[in-house]
Amino acid sequence: MGILFKILRVVLVIVLPFFLLIRGSIFIHANYNLGAWISLAGGAILTALILFIYMTFIYRRFTKKFGDSDNLQRRSLFSIALVGVYCAYGLFFISAGNMKSPALKKEITEMHPILRMGISTFILIDKKMIITDASRVPEDYKKMGLKTANNSLHYKQKDGYAYAIDLRTNGRNESRNKMMEFYFNALGFKTLRHIGTGDHLHVSLYCHYRPRGK
Repeated sequence: MGILFKILRVVLVIVLPFFLLIRGSIFIHANYNLGAWISLAGGAILTALILFIYMTFIYRRFTKKFGDSDNLQRRSLFSIALVGVYCAYGLFFISAGNMKSPALKKEITEMHPILRMGISTFILIDKKMIITDASRVPEDYKKMGLKTANNSLHYKQKDGYAYAIDLRTNGRNESRNKMMEFYFNALGFKTLRHIGTGDHLHVSLYCHYRPRGK
């Protein structure tokens, strides 16, 4: 039990910054409606703060000191830089190998930044995750032989972002699909497993423009 507890503690320490980045951003977005980038920045500040605490703890563990003002400033800047680099990577470098088709590359850029960060972070856990659909227009439903959805969060909203994405579940181990669903629910996204043009997991972010949207 002692070894298991230590392993869980290490996992928690590693996972916490990622959790705060996305869950914090979603909390700010859902409760204060401050806009995509301000909400994401709020989550990034929380993450930088926890990284600063980690580094301060490690520094004190080895030196028995907190450090002078210059040292604290360097730690602060390094924490901010780390989070900034990670956010830039997560927002703009989702691999084409995680997309069903090349056409999705443009659709990904139209997806809400917080949802993009949630997707790119999950790819670190499951590199074989496949995005099957992202941004849509009403005509896309007709092409798929489906009834046009009036409240779809796949549509670009007033802020120019789509709030929903579809992820492949066909041909995957069901335990991996359950893990994927648990991950997005735990972070505060909405999920819906359904069959439309194929079995997939529909993931969406709360939208203030369409509170009842899916």
